[in-house]
Amino acid sequence: MASAVGPPLGGWLVDSVGWRAIFYINMPVAAAAILVAWRYVEESEQTKGRLDWAGALLVTAALGTLTWALTLWSSRHVASLDTWLALGSGLLLLLMFLIVERRLGDRAMMPLALFALRPFVGLTLLTLLLYGALGGLLVLLPYLLIVSGQYTPTQAGLALLPFSIVIGTVSRLAGRLTEKIGPRWPLTIGPIVTGVRFALMVRANPNASYWTSILPGMAVIALGMAGAVAPLTTAVLSSVDDRHTGTASGFNSAIARTGGLVATAIAGAVIAVSRAELAGAFQAAAAVAAVLAVAAGVIAFLTLEKTA
Repeated sequence: MASAVGPPLGGWLVDSVGWRAIFYINMPVAAAAILVAWRYVEESEQTKGRLDWAGALLVTAALGTLTWALTLWSSRHVASLDTWLALGSGLLLLLMFLIVERRLGDRAMMPLALFALRPFVGLTLLTLLLYGALGGLLVLLPYLLIVSGQYTPTQAGLALLPFSIVIGTVSRLAGRLTEKIGPRWPLTIGPIVTGVRFALMVRANPNASYWTSILPGMAVIALGMAGAVAPLTTAVLSSVDDRHTGTASGFNSAIARTGGLVATAIAGAVIAVSRAELAGAFQAAAAVAAVLAVAAGVIAFLTLEKTA
């Protein structure tokens, strides 16, 4: 429901208040979430030992610095000195994070022993690629509609509404199917369907009718994603032992956000082009997204057990 409301609300805020308002809207939402958690969510278990503050700070700094480097590169179309410095710093911070996690062992926020499990590694790669492809599209498609198709921000936000509606409706059916046949085939077919439709999005025409040019593609992409969302959660939780289900679930969610984060940073390469070149740049981005999504499906087929 929140993902369905978000794009139209964001478009309306841009139209009526200004683009900075989309950042301020997070403040009351976050405050409400904190209040609900504080007042109504009971602690299920007392945590033993100290929290992995060092790992949390290092990985946050690493992702922030790497994203900054990618943003600089994509917006300028050239790797300048500060880009290389940011990239090197981000990789160094990431290496330090891995060293800290290795030293902490099972007490780490991300126990590295989990990466000895082939299904967990495969699901991590699948999540990164699939949500990276999706994140890039959800940033670039509204921009294409606004700049090339003369949509208002509100109209561009509403153009994404069917995506959330289809996922919210079909995901429940996909979850039931996964209970019967396991997650391997849904996680193989769903991303591949999404990738094929990404490939066909290279023909999207922002100046044509929304109902014939944009909506069918969004609906098929949503169907493919719906086939993967619920099975992905099930597969992640079943890929590790009971002690690590919380860690695996949280890590997979973080990887999904990271995929979108990286894609958004790289999307600057498309946003920075001139209006005349935008359609061609979007087509290239759609082709890359198609490759990533299909690769995610292939990874699921190769790494998940047939009877999982």
